Amino acid sequence: MPFDIRQLRYAIAAADHGSFYRASRVLDVEQSTLSRAVLKLERVIGGRIFNRSQGGVSMTLAGAQLIRAARPMVASADKMVATMRAAGQGRAGGLMIGHNSAISAGHLRATMLGWRAANPDVEIDGVEADRGALLAGLDTGEIDIAILVGEAGYAGFRREGFWNERVMAALPADHALAASEAVHWTDLRRERFLLPAADPGPEIRDLLLGRLMVAGEPPDIRMHQASREAILSVLGGGLGVSIVCEGATGARYPDVIYRPVQGEQGPAFINYSGYWRKDNANPALRRFLAFVRDRYALSFDIP
Repeated sequence: MPFDIRQLRYAIAAADHGSFYRASRVLDVEQSTLSRAVLKLERVIGGRIFNRSQGGVSMTLAGAQLIRAARPMVASADKMVATMRAAGQGRAGGLMIGHNSAISAGHLRATMLGWRAANPDVEIDGVEADRGALLAGLDTGEIDIAILVGEAGYAGFRREGFWNERVMAALPADHALAASEAVHWTDLRRERFLLPAADPGPEIRDLLLGRLMVAGEPPDIRMHQASREAILSVLGGGLGVSIVCEGATGARYPDVIYRPVQGEQGPAFINYSGYWRKDNANPALRRFLAFVRDRYALSFDIP
């Protein structure tokens, strides 16, 4: 006949308080319930745990050894239950966040740091990949939420706008526009733009086409099979300029400076959206969505 954690818990309480009566009061159970549970435990192990007297109970040698071994078992069981309860409420467990932009600065970095500080028991992991890989990860369940540049919709995934970031021009330090505090779209019409073919390059390209197309003539945009970091690292040589989101400006490169881009109505911004599977039941995801909603004063329903 096996024993259970409840029996061990009762025996530990009796050992700590030296009395079945006092132990039952502390545990808020009937004394008869506690004493019967201890008796059953003694039958299982085939020996007495306590010497009983009118003044209370004292541990036998075998009982002392059992209680010593039982304490970490009960503590481990309590921790497991607490962890499972916390996971069920989204206060523990894990959360995988996919993104296709740098986290060296900007809202993405601040959001992940803020979430980690508020939810230290939730293991948070991030993966940077292109849009196709992140959407595939969402589809298979490997990623809980993807935070992407833009506002495109995709079948099977829910999308909500999260935040926006300033559009920044990455310029060689000796560029004529480098002396300006900010640059306007009109200042950039004759520039050669170097962009990565991978995300978020295509979104930046579409932004440039929308802003700089003049009389049907597109801007000079060169898409390269290179990372954003590789492109920024060579700009200082005067090969061209690039456009990045503010979140990428935390990384510095030799002879490259960043200047905010101004539109007709003020600073230019680019939007970020969160995508997740509609049937994702991870409680940590729901808590993360609530965290983002409250942090940025958004209004959307959380399943």
